[in-house]
Amino acid sequence: MAPRPHISHSPLRADNNTAIMSYTSVDFEVHGRVQGVCFRMYTEDEARKLGVVGWVRNTRQGTVDGQVQGPTDKVQRMQEWLSKKGSPSSWITKCNFMNERQVKQLDFKDFRTTY
Repeated sequence: MAPRPHISHSPLRADNNTAIMSYTSVDFEVHGRVQGVCFRMYTEDEARKLGVVGWVRNTRQGTVDGQVQGPTDKVQRMQEWLSKKGSPSSWITKCNFMNERQVKQLDFKDFRTTY
């Protein structure tokens, strides 16, 4: 009987066979009616539900921007929420995602509004 090939489902493995996590980090800017409609509060709530970390803030240009970090699948779900759903009273016309990259550790402990 031929030996079975070893298939690893973790992103990376160190020599001591300990999994090394890899996370996705992405910056965002949401355009439309996104200020004065509790967009930041709902963004915080959604981020906490999904288990991602980062920050969100209003900009002087009338948009909302921020950064999301976490497991790739959860970051993708947050991107979907930011670009299509938002807060109940918001109206999203465009959502830009920039600087998407893989990171080995998270830069934040939670998700919060900054000023």
